[in-house]
Amino acid sequence: MARFDLNNLPEHEEEIDFSDIEERYQLSFEEGFDNIVVVDNLPLVDDTKQEKLIQFLRKIFKNVGEIRDNHFTMPKAQNEKGKLMSKGFMFIEFETAEQASLAVKLIDGFKMDKSHTLAVNRFTDVEKYSTVEEEFHAPAEEEFIEKEHLKSWLADELGRDQMVIYRHNDVQVLWNMQKEQPQIAHSKPNWTETYVQWSPLGSYLTTFHTQGVALWGGESWKKIVRFFHPDVKLIDYSPNERYLVTWSNKPIVVPEENNETPFGPEDEGNQIVIWDVKSGALLRTFPSLAPPAAGARPTVSWPVFKWSPSERYFARVTPGSQISVYEAPSMGLLNKKSIKIDGVVDFEWAPSSSADKEAAKAGRVKDDLLAYWTPEVDNQPARVTLLSVPTQNIIRTKNLFNVSDCKLHWQNQGDFLCVKVDRVTKNKKQTSSNLEVFRVREKDIPVEVVEVKESILAFAWEPKGERFAVITTSDPNFTSATPGSTTLKTSASFYYLDKGKGKDTLQSFKVIKTLAGKSCNTIFWSPKGRNVVLATLRSQTVWDLEFYDLDFEPLESAAAKVPTGGEKDPSAYLQLLASGEHYGVTDIEWDPSGRFVATSASVWRHTMENGYQIWDFKGQMLYKETLEKFKQLVWRPRPKTLLSKEQIKNIRKNLREYSSRFEEMDRSASSQVSSAERTRRRELLEEWATWRKRVEADLASDRAALGQQLAANTDDEEAEEVDEWIEEVIDEKEEIVA
Repeated sequence: MARFDLNNLPEHEEEIDFSDIEERYQLSFEEGFDNIVVVDNLPLVDDTKQEKLIQFLRKIFKNVGEIRDNHFTMPKAQNEKGKLMSKGFMFIEFETAEQASLAVKLIDGFKMDKSHTLAVNRFTDVEKYSTVEEEFHAPAEEEFIEKEHLKSWLADELGRDQMVIYRHNDVQVLWNMQKEQPQIAHSKPNWTETYVQWSPLGSYLTTFHTQGVALWGGESWKKIVRFFHPDVKLIDYSPNERYLVTWSNKPIVVPEENNETPFGPEDEGNQIVIWDVKSGALLRTFPSLAPPAAGARPTVSWPVFKWSPSERYFARVTPGSQISVYEAPSMGLLNKKSIKIDGVVDFEWAPSSSADKEAAKAGRVKDDLLAYWTPEVDNQPARVTLLSVPTQNIIRTKNLFNVSDCKLHWQNQGDFLCVKVDRVTKNKKQTSSNLEVFRVREKDIPVEVVEVKESILAFAWEPKGERFAVITTSDPNFTSATPGSTTLKTSASFYYLDKGKGKDTLQSFKVIKTLAGKSCNTIFWSPKGRNVVLATLRSQTVWDLEFYDLDFEPLESAAAKVPTGGEKDPSAYLQLLASGEHYGVTDIEWDPSGRFVATSASVWRHTMENGYQIWDFKGQMLYKETLEKFKQLVWRPRPKTLLSKEQIKNIRKNLREYSSRFEEMDRSASSQVSSAERTRRRELLEEWATWRKRVEADLASDRAALGQQLAANTDDEEAEEVDEWIEEVIDEKEEIVA
């Protein structure tokens, strides 16, 4: 340290050396104020309640980061009564700027109570916005760039549907051409690395890559948005495509330096990410559930988060303990805590009906409804519960006994909930099943028990209907057989809601008809109802397809011979339309219109005759294509129609007029295709004739060079080429003319 010499003082002040003082009291300007946040909207308190408020805030901010010297600064001022009160905000100083940024991200918008929602901002931001000029300067107007319509394919004049096919390394988006080869709408090699997936309303095609997923759409199939999440394996959309959930089997790793990823320190180790689809913003990350026990095979139940139909909530279950319901778009836990439910196994949200959606548009928002079930615990029976959200009121419960497993099946309008209950006898050698059907729209939600004597393999509601189908079996190989190794003997049964006559008549579900001696194991209803396909999937010996119509109306002459009495017996209208077979079939999917069915055999399951077939709803095969290394076929979903009920009613009234118009278009298209096919065949024939003449000339010159003579042609007449045309009757239609 420099010392002053009183005998030799500097003549001027500038000559004095202050370096020792500056070194001792130097401030670190590198830190600045980036580590300080301003917390606003706090309750006004006096000295007696100040410490209590600080303790509460300390609990809120404890998981964000370390607060420097426990530094909470709360400015105060005297109020009108002369009492010293806080001003409603405070300053909190963290150790690092990253912790301050995390506090803004996680705590901003936090609800302390009904009257106070915290607003957290960085101190530097407050200073920046406080220096905004008083005079407004309009920003430069950007040039408008029109974007392609994401639903442009719906404007197709022929009303065709699209599908995506993934084979080898090529992905193709195709137009369905019914009996002809599908027309390519867009094709791109190496478009994805694992598989493809449509969004629920068909707006986006999702492709998977090492660095994340990408969404494509529009008429030119441009990339709409990209989400960075390495090694994504599974995704799930919210019902209206507003949010996207991605899952990777590898935990998120945040680089310590030069972090250009959207993740921060708080995301380290998480595996689930929720994104905003339109903006591409990361909303929140979540960890996976607890890892499996030692030696157990790791599994993931997907989707981890299940969305309510309104998109206001999403929830996940922690088996055995709780259901956690989160709010969107805030991504915060509803009421700041999970719903504790001892033993809970699974849950499902109730779909919303058309009436509910119309009410929501008019501003009359109802609570969402979910159903969950708990197994038998100690002396408590198993239980199915209906719970409203967000009020968390229990709407209905039903106790169940001797239960081994339950499956929850909502009808797609939310009118019915069917609980498939599996039971095991005391010796645990035999199983039985029954159905517990909740009629949710009726007063007090009555529950009907539908007894089923055999074990249930499959269950499916008719879309927008009051009927369901079940596949049952009493085959002794059922419990021991591995999937695909043994073809079980099964029965298929169809049920309907018998409403009876009169107001006091008790409604109940009754069997329409049971089809015995089958081998089917899956049920595929048409999205429009009425038609259904029963199929044997992923079997090594049987690949049966059966097409049924539950509202088949025979000719009057045939109906008169039906002894059951027509309308009084629904079984009179259950008709097998056709039976077919697709060797090695692994997947079946209806198109959105309910007119066509695609069956496919994927190389992911086996390598025998991979490819796909297109059928109509009557069970007639329209098109077949065998493709090497074929992997996937998925129909493009359609959004809900924008037509009003009156417009739909008018279309049905004038259906004959529209039908004749489309039939004429089909005939014209068929004629064009036939003409093109004849031209193609003629070109091939001419090409073959030209090749033959060239080969014969070469052969003659070679023989002449070898001194050989060609055999004389005894027929001096020119060869005549004959085209043979074979006509095949595809369909016959009989009409009774009065």
